[in-house]
Amino acid sequence: MAEYVTHTLEPLYDGESRVLILGTMPSPKSRAVGFYYSHPQNRFWRVLADVFQQALPVSKEEKVAFCLRNHIALWDVLRSCAIEGADDGSIREPVTNDLPALLQKTHIHTICTTGTKAAALYKRLCLPSTRLPAVSLPSTSPANCRHYTYARLVEAYSILPGLCS
Repeated sequence: MAEYVTHTLEPLYDGESRVLILGTMPSPKSRAVGFYYSHPQNRFWRVLADVFQQALPVSKEEKVAFCLRNHIALWDVLRSCAIEGADDGSIREPVTNDLPALLQKTHIHTICTTGTKAAALYKRLCLPSTRLPAVSLPSTSPANCRHYTYARLVEAYSILPGLCS
């Protein structure tokens, strides 16, 4: 059963952020923990550590420092929506975050989306106001393990260090 969910996480960025990585909406686990990509089986942090050839950030503080050190901003396409658990395919009634306002505060020149639903929502609902096309990256969610091996994720995400420097 779908519930209406409001995004509770602040965007992670600073004035030096160059790449914005957008998901759709934080999972129930991420909302409970209070930070992005916090499901224990989500491969996001491990993939980023490998492509940047840096130590795996474990704590929230380490993840924040990792992102800021590498000029990465994190947020999500949606501010609120009706959703069943973490199933992006069930999203209804989407309302977007104010991405243009965030872009004005930063040096972000590239937007990446994680997963096909984030890419589709961004293109349909945000691109007209940001005028910045997004690079679509595969989802690091455990639900995407069948479609994307870890090696394929690392290959796809390996563009990030060049974009962030």
